[in-house]
Amino acid sequence: MATTVRRDVTTLPAAALGPDNPLPPLRLPRAPHRVEDRARQELPRDMARQLGYEPLRSVLPAPLRDGYGRQRTATSFDVLVLENERLRATVLPGLGGRVHSLVHKESGRELLYRNPVFQPACFALNGAWYAGGIEWNIGATGHTTLSCAPLHAAVVTAPDGGPMLRLWEWERLRDVPFQVDLWLPEDSDFLHVGVRIRNPHEKSVPVYWWSNIAVPEERRVLAPADEAWRYDYAHALARVPVPEPQGPYAADYFYDVPDGARRWIAALDADGHGLVQTSTATLRGRKLFRWGAGSGGRRWQEWLTGPGSGGYAEIQAGLARTQLEHVRLDAESEVAWLESYGPLALPADVAHGDDWAAARAAAEARLADALPRAAVDAAYERWLAHADDEPGETLAVGSGWGALEVLRGGYKLPGTPFAEAALGPEQEPWLELLRSGAVPEPSGPWVPGPTLVARHWRDMLETAPARPHAEYHLGVAQWHAGDRAQAERSWERGLARAAVRWPLLRCLAVADLESGHGERAADRYEEAFAGLGDDEAAGAVGAALGREAIEALLAVGRAAAARAVWERLGPDARRLGRFRLLEVRLLVAEGDAAGARAVLDEGFEVADLREGDEGLGELWATVAPGVPVPPAYDFRMRPAEPAEVPGGGA
Repeated sequence: MATTVRRDVTTLPAAALGPDNPLPPLRLPRAPHRVEDRARQELPRDMARQLGYEPLRSVLPAPLRDGYGRQRTATSFDVLVLENERLRATVLPGLGGRVHSLVHKESGRELLYRNPVFQPACFALNGAWYAGGIEWNIGATGHTTLSCAPLHAAVVTAPDGGPMLRLWEWERLRDVPFQVDLWLPEDSDFLHVGVRIRNPHEKSVPVYWWSNIAVPEERRVLAPADEAWRYDYAHALARVPVPEPQGPYAADYFYDVPDGARRWIAALDADGHGLVQTSTATLRGRKLFRWGAGSGGRRWQEWLTGPGSGGYAEIQAGLARTQLEHVRLDAESEVAWLESYGPLALPADVAHGDDWAAARAAAEARLADALPRAAVDAAYERWLAHADDEPGETLAVGSGWGALEVLRGGYKLPGTPFAEAALGPEQEPWLELLRSGAVPEPSGPWVPGPTLVARHWRDMLETAPARPHAEYHLGVAQWHAGDRAQAERSWERGLARAAVRWPLLRCLAVADLESGHGERAADRYEEAFAGLGDDEAAGAVGAALGREAIEALLAVGRAAAARAVWERLGPDARRLGRFRLLEVRLLVAEGDAAGARAVLDEGFEVADLREGDEGLGELWATVAPGVPVPPAYDFRMRPAEPAEVPGGGA
């Protein structure tokens, strides 16, 4: 059977993504991963340097994606299927280009963990993410902002003359284009994946890449290392021997693969069958993530996949030793590599034996027979010669942001065309700024669109006519750049002339929170929410702004004002789990512990509960001291602090 690429449709129980949050994410949704300074002194020099290199300060210009829920209905998804006689890869171009399934046809084995549902959860840097398959993480430490976004896709001629599937997009956190080429040689047991990240700018940029592969959790994971760097949700990074027994809490294990060793990682089931991933040497790191054996880890897995669907682990491959690092990509340069995915089988007693060295050596020997290291290097060279080939048939269309950047910068990016046809309504104000030097003022009700924050766009905003809409966007761009005093001045100038005040008031309220002026922030939030019309207060804007306003008002003890905001929210918003949680906090602030307990006893799900957020359990401990946290609210990913034990049920 010759290799083919075709369109198809798959149907899954799925929760709708819903609308993006209309408010710009001026604050990081969560604290960045970190390592204590004392611990850094004991790390290899290059690792310590890259741990501190350009950590993410903001997810701008990406929007927060928090409009999803937990009600799932049968939903059709467009897929692209790459297939030969041996393998069938199914790709979701509209959801980050993820490889949803990789089937070894001869044995009928699914090599990945194929999630039976599509359930967004708050794991990506900007919110919505889903578990399963192979995802392509680019940008900064964490799951990419493109997790649930469409990519461009087209057919390209592969090095062997057959079809190759190309995915590409413009990554907006680091302002770089990238491509992922999936190539399945005829009669091959291995899917080759060529990846290239380009820096078209005249200055260096930080880059990050981890290919994240979900596999059933009961598999034995093997890698060419005797030690690993263990990182957990207590922010501890320590060198440990491998294999280390699975503990009760979630943890990352970054294998310390020796220099010069072949890069690979495998996950094998009880019979010794499973998946192996290998690559050229550029993709240096290898990682295992497990949820742990505790109740919190079990709850998270159920949350992401549904009851009875089986747990999963993640094996990953990245550009650095750990995911806490960012790597420098020089001006007008690129980085590229090739990955290969395929089946691997060992005798079960060897794969799962107590002799780690023997199991590892057997896996490496079997990989060498199935796909020699030299064959991967040769495939990379053949692929790289075709990386600039122009795509043929278009299979899917991504965003218009790359087209806008190519228009602005005049970049030549052979192989990854960003056509003007992809430009849409979100890009229109920025096209106007590019062409006329002015930001158009909205003609009707004003809900600010996305703000571009890169230096070149900020420079254009600086010289644009100082109208309220331009001042708003300029302030957001200045805030992103770290010039917070100038940002506040821009918002205040815009506020003085604005007919619609709430967007600027909300930005100033966030600035107040960041500078420790909680009372002033609460005043501004209260005024901003009061300025909404009834339809706005009941809709997406009211839900986003009201949530922040209630939290700010509760933080300074103004329960009555928080209750007034709550009462103006639409009934659909108040039924959402995130607002039921706010209702509990509001009742606690009003001194109604019994009412708060009653809401918790009714039960609700906070759809956008963020990875690592233990607030539900902590709130339960406040409302029901001494009572163990119910399993439905137990999302603990680290040991309880001593002070938490009596009330936390630990």
